[in-house]
Amino acid sequence: MLTVDSPTWQGWLRPDGRKGIRNLILVIYTVECAQFVAHAVASREEDAHVIGFSGCYDNAYAIRLMLALARHPNVGAVLTVGLGCEYTQAGRLAETVRASGRPAESFLIQEVGGTTRSIANGKALIGQLRAQIRDVPRVPMGLGDLTIGCECGGSDGTSGLAGNPVVGRFFDRLVDAGGRAIFEEIVEQIGLKEILLQRAANPDVREQLARTYDKAEAYCKSVRQWSASPGNFAGGLTTIEEKSLGAFAKSGSRPIQGVLRVSETAPGPGLWLMDSVPDGHYMQFGYTNPNDSEGIVDLISGGSHIVLFVTGRGSVIGSPVSPLIKITGNARTYERMREDMDFNAGTVLSGEQTLDAAALDLLGLVTRVAAGEPSRPESLGHREYFIMYKHQEPPGLQQGCRA
Repeated sequence: MLTVDSPTWQGWLRPDGRKGIRNLILVIYTVECAQFVAHAVASREEDAHVIGFSGCYDNAYAIRLMLALARHPNVGAVLTVGLGCEYTQAGRLAETVRASGRPAESFLIQEVGGTTRSIANGKALIGQLRAQIRDVPRVPMGLGDLTIGCECGGSDGTSGLAGNPVVGRFFDRLVDAGGRAIFEEIVEQIGLKEILLQRAANPDVREQLARTYDKAEAYCKSVRQWSASPGNFAGGLTTIEEKSLGAFAKSGSRPIQGVLRVSETAPGPGLWLMDSVPDGHYMQFGYTNPNDSEGIVDLISGGSHIVLFVTGRGSVIGSPVSPLIKITGNARTYERMREDMDFNAGTVLSGEQTLDAAALDLLGLVTRVAAGEPSRPESLGHREYFIMYKHQEPPGLQQGCRA
């Protein structure tokens, strides 16, 4: 039974000791030419989710990210689907996943014999993998076992006044319970360098944060993008500094323990900042400003069991691997898009609730989703993802990367 004071539920124990809140089969395609078959294989399979990389040419960043998703605690088994002539090898990915203790299979469409045969072959393999993960051990889980990420998009004035602050109060509770909280979007901290550095847990972290901020600022200057859109302005935001203050509110008030790279898991409990900005601006294959789906996938690659998505103006995306919980501080958006929104933080602005009371309600929702209740995007079948070409040096294994 779930309680507010000490919520517990049953999770799935993975070979590396981590615990998952879902027991999914992940279907990975290794080139755009294989995406149709991969999606057809997963179609009507409720426990099968798809991710993939569209590029034909090699990219170490994308491969590292896919491997992190394949070995996520919410994933029980993996099927990799390739065409056969791309750089990213489906068989090698499956081999690496098997080394993590998970069952994994792979095939190449060119070898199986085309679309129809490949879909039938993939469906058969899904059935075999499902049988292999049916008896994964169930174990108790609590808040201290959770990693939760947060992203915001489609922001308006209510995002910084209610949506993000409620998440911040929730993050404080999660950290105090021994869990891991990850926030992203360093490009939405522009103008807040000194405020950001004041939150560093120690001098080493302060230096990490300074380097990360400076790189993000240089990147924004190089592409002349400051993460502020016409939709943000229409929603009442006026400057990047104003948007940044609202976005930073999602981090709560606890010290920042360090900076994570994409695909790197937090080595310990506490609050962490994820850096997803490229190392140097490489306009490889059209890399531009990232989108919400990419940021959510980045957070999942860092081990997030659930991702909280704060939106003032509304959003209709979801995510694979980890449930997405939609939060809005705008009561009108909540009513207008109720089938897509999970949580109304607008009660804070109307005076119906305090920030702490709303955060407690959010905690209850998070624990119910962790225990198996589908979020709104899950119920609707939203499983958007985006993996792009990017250059970013790999995180050090000593810092906790499992990918």
